[in-house]
Amino acid sequence: MSIDNPGRRELMLAAGAAAVTAFVPAAVQAAPVSASRSALGARLQGVQHFGVTVQNMDRAFAFYTEVLGGTEIMRDGDFQGDVIHNTLLLTEELDAAQRQVNPRTVGIPDLRSGAQRLDVRFIQFDNVVIELLQYRDSSQPQGNGASFAPPTEKTSPAYPRSMHICFYIREDVDFNEFVRDLEAESAKRGMSNVRANRIISSRSEQERLKAPLNTMTNRITSGKSDGWTLIYAKGPEGEQLEFVQVRGQAKRVFGEAIETRRRMLAAAQ
Repeated sequence: MSIDNPGRRELMLAAGAAAVTAFVPAAVQAAPVSASRSALGARLQGVQHFGVTVQNMDRAFAFYTEVLGGTEIMRDGDFQGDVIHNTLLLTEELDAAQRQVNPRTVGIPDLRSGAQRLDVRFIQFDNVVIELLQYRDSSQPQGNGASFAPPTEKTSPAYPRSMHICFYIREDVDFNEFVRDLEAESAKRGMSNVRANRIISSRSEQERLKAPLNTMTNRITSGKSDGWTLIYAKGPEGEQLEFVQVRGQAKRVFGEAIETRRRMLAAAQ
């Protein structure tokens, strides 16, 4: 199956456009950028999606749709062949060859021969799209089949090259209760590995769970970040997540940045 599918591409572009326009004010959307401008930034249309490679597609999909409330855009899969292999994995394959190691032994799947396959699902949130990817052996079923490679253990944001997904929480939502309910709803589905940090130290998992409700969020009350509330959590695949509320001074800072960009785009016409 070829990944260069016009229908799929149009659907992804439409989803990306929806993700961008849901977040950017109409004044910014209405400001076209001249095609003659050479700056790379002038040729972009915003963020299309964030991607997470998962061990269990069905489990991850249940978390992002049932627990966090995203909506499925589309799913596709069984991707294999030379073109898709080179498109996604050529750099890693060349690096393995340079180190004189078998690509398979370091977790690089073989889409080229079809020994492994790639499945994807896209999930829409209010202002962003998340793509779930699973690499599996061809003998494994789509969805809940075993993943081809073991998960990386280094998902902490402290590590260079690591990434995370950040979700907005509405301003009228009690942040502490949200975190409590996030863990509870995940546990109901067997995802006890969905865990949020606390703002106080814990010497054990039991202590973390017993921490008071008001320790589940970090509320910043000074400087330009005044009004920013956050917590970090692990998702069902061990992926790094962040949840934030933006109020007060922090909200004004971000609003001014959007307005500044609007004026910059308008002036470029």
